[in-house]
Amino acid sequence: MKSTALIMAGGRGERFWPKSRQYLPKQFLSLTDDGKTMIQLTVERISSFVEMEDIFIATNRDYKKLAIEQLPGIPEQNILCEPVGRNTAPCIGLGAAYISKKYDDAIMLVLPSDHLIKFNKMYLTTLEDACGIAERNSNLVTIGITPDYPETGYGYIKFDTRVTEGRAYKVERFVEKPTLEVAKEYLATEEYLWNSGMFIWKVSSILDNMRLHMPDTYEKLMKIRESIGKSDEEAVLEQEFRSMESQSIDYGIMEKAEDIYILPGTFGWDDVGSWLAVERIKKSNEFGNVVSGNIITVNTKNCVIQGDKKLIATIGLEDLIVVDTDDATLICAKDSAGDIKKVIENLKICNRDEYI
Repeated sequence: MKSTALIMAGGRGERFWPKSRQYLPKQFLSLTDDGKTMIQLTVERISSFVEMEDIFIATNRDYKKLAIEQLPGIPEQNILCEPVGRNTAPCIGLGAAYISKKYDDAIMLVLPSDHLIKFNKMYLTTLEDACGIAERNSNLVTIGITPDYPETGYGYIKFDTRVTEGRAYKVERFVEKPTLEVAKEYLATEEYLWNSGMFIWKVSSILDNMRLHMPDTYEKLMKIRESIGKSDEEAVLEQEFRSMESQSIDYGIMEKAEDIYILPGTFGWDDVGSWLAVERIKKSNEFGNVVSGNIITVNTKNCVIQGDKKLIATIGLEDLIVVDTDDATLICAKDSAGDIKKVIENLKICNRDEYI
């Protein structure tokens, strides 16, 4: 069966402020030493598995130009522009509608645009296994990441070790981000995986589940599908997509569907969720600092310091994040990295949109 991919690239990456902005969100930034952007790496990673003409990008219409510039190998008609953000279920449904219009049915990989993978060959082998499971019957397949510490910032997926499909396990339930104590309990049972947000299924399987569990959204998606290639395509997309309920794929489908399987992923995954991730993906110097730009440090330890041409000099700092751009500078304690979004909230309240 034909393999296709939908790469979700509509987020704003607010926890990477002030580098990630409304006009240039995280997925279109380079955070690695190779100079490639997050979305370029995502496409490159699957290019030997899915043909470029079968890779679709779902993004905000404001980012269409960025997507075209950064992904010249992707056909422009494959860049699906959401008129407004409606969370992952409508996003994935939109991709399924366009793919089903092209192929009637196909295997569909659903991948976030802002993850990093260390071991690409292992990653592709996992995807291949997942496609085999998805092709059988109406299975929905997700990839879970084997946890190595009690993370409280991820959702978890509990699986049944007694029921398998190839290398995959039957999913028992999806659970929300836990407290530290609960996360420790999850880790001890060895029956939970981190929810990576990666999914594999037949287009027919996910659309059937949407028809069953999200009938209103499904009806609107079918109207969009019918308009594809016609003169009123943009008008129908605008009207129908905007009127959809904002809903995550986890809540809308995965928590309700049957025949869900999970494959453990051990391929060096990182969701690059905040500036703290830079320590994991870039080498630190002998003082534990990860620096980029024109930087001088004196008695500075375990800091993330990101700049450009302007000289940044630090003295006597420890466990801080310092990020400098042309018009904004962030200075943040590492243990407060999760609060960077509050800066965005304050800027919105103060109508200082030029910094968002």
